[in-house]
Amino acid sequence: MLTKRLAPAALLTAVLLAGCNAPPTATGRATNDSAATRHFGKIAFEPCSLPGATGGQSTQALCATVQVPENPAVPDGRRIGLNIAWLAVAKGNGTADPVFFLAGGPGQAATEYAATVDAALREVRKQRDVILIDQRGTGKSNPLTCVGADGKEPPADDLDAADPQALATYAGRCAQSLADRADPRFYTTTEAVQDLETVRAALEVGSINLIGVSYGTRVAQQYAARYPTHTRAIVLDGVVPNDLVVGGEFAHTFENALALQTAQCAKLPACRQRYPTDLRAQLRRVMAKLNAAPVDVEYRDPGTSLTKRDTLTADTVTQLAFLFSYAPQSAALLPLVIDEADQGRYGPLMSLAQLISQSVGGQMSRGMQWSVVCAEDADRSSDDASAADTVLGSQVARMFFAACPGWPTGKRPADFNAPLKSAVPALLLSGELDPVTPPRYGAAVLAGLSNGRHQVLRGQGHNVSGTGCMPKLLGQFFETADAKALDLKCLDTLTYVPPFTSFNGWEP
Repeated sequence: MLTKRLAPAALLTAVLLAGCNAPPTATGRATNDSAATRHFGKIAFEPCSLPGATGGQSTQALCATVQVPENPAVPDGRRIGLNIAWLAVAKGNGTADPVFFLAGGPGQAATEYAATVDAALREVRKQRDVILIDQRGTGKSNPLTCVGADGKEPPADDLDAADPQALATYAGRCAQSLADRADPRFYTTTEAVQDLETVRAALEVGSINLIGVSYGTRVAQQYAARYPTHTRAIVLDGVVPNDLVVGGEFAHTFENALALQTAQCAKLPACRQRYPTDLRAQLRRVMAKLNAAPVDVEYRDPGTSLTKRDTLTADTVTQLAFLFSYAPQSAALLPLVIDEADQGRYGPLMSLAQLISQSVGGQMSRGMQWSVVCAEDADRSSDDASAADTVLGSQVARMFFAACPGWPTGKRPADFNAPLKSAVPALLLSGELDPVTPPRYGAAVLAGLSNGRHQVLRGQGHNVSGTGCMPKLLGQFFETADAKALDLKCLDTLTYVPPFTSFNGWEP
């Protein structure tokens, strides 16, 4: 499928980290029409169970649908439903300013990460309700899923992942399949921000708090800029500056993350002895071998434990290396499986590649991602010759925008890429080893936030809201709206996860 073959281009930004007491309305209390239905402001919610994006236990919540115009300039035109979930405070009634969670991607659905959000915001929920909205084009908010006349996704197996024209043609077919229910031009960040404001007004609350992760930090900044009087506080986890060309720097940020991982290994005698070769050099060597001749590999399927055979390509290695570098726990496995592959033992690498494909497959709305990046980033992208010498190479950035010539493209406001300059209380979080949104992005955004604070978490990767004592700190921040007063000493216990030196784990 296209999703798998284009993973290095289509999934590189995809990562996240996500009872029923009545919350307040504008007058301070929610109302109950029945034992099941609960109102928050003007919105009637019903009990629901939210399945996890990767399986596991479901999360109990309250759900509703809010109708909004697809094209805000034509309020009497086609309307679409926004899927909303409400995680009520643990006990009693919440404060009058709930927390809105903004998912990443672009293309992830917030409600599909309810379990993750619930864990990261468990301290926040002692005082505040948490609202999750599937951004238009994702989840159950009129998803931009390509379907043909037979109700199935148009075939894409014959596409060459390195052929931009083929992807643009496919995107055009996809857009045609959506024509009777969606106009992709109106599924950008700008419309999503207006949706957030519509929901806030319908909840009948004067202000909201925002926590955005990865691409969701762009949405949070845009909302804070356009609705400053309704923004009480923001948390930006894995910060994306407004002027960043999403996808344009992946090759370099990943290369830098690999260099940091290699440097940490060199400080540990056992690791240095086990892996004397630079991880980047080994990756390039393995990819060169597979580019020259893909390998037929026998491996154990991680889902069924059955023995299977499949073809391992350089693209598979790229996808695995990039996605495994997002979190330190998975990154710890990367040197071992790459070293095994470098010695001709490809089974472990193929098993892990299948595991990651099964875990992330289907979690991204490709159409919504195209609507965002084609309108907001594509025209600002340019070829970067210096990326040719990186592990990912320059092709990844080109393919990230390859669909745009065939995809209906919306518009962005003239000031869309201007840095956020605001006095809003803000807590910015970065992982030291983040391969997608490195700490320098957070430092750049902090420059415009007079009441902001930026914290880099040692040894951590992409999205850190649920790491260590961060849930407690998030609860304190949303309570006080004062990032500079937070005592962050509890984060000093965070450290690096040493690479596995064998499949039995780390050997001190």
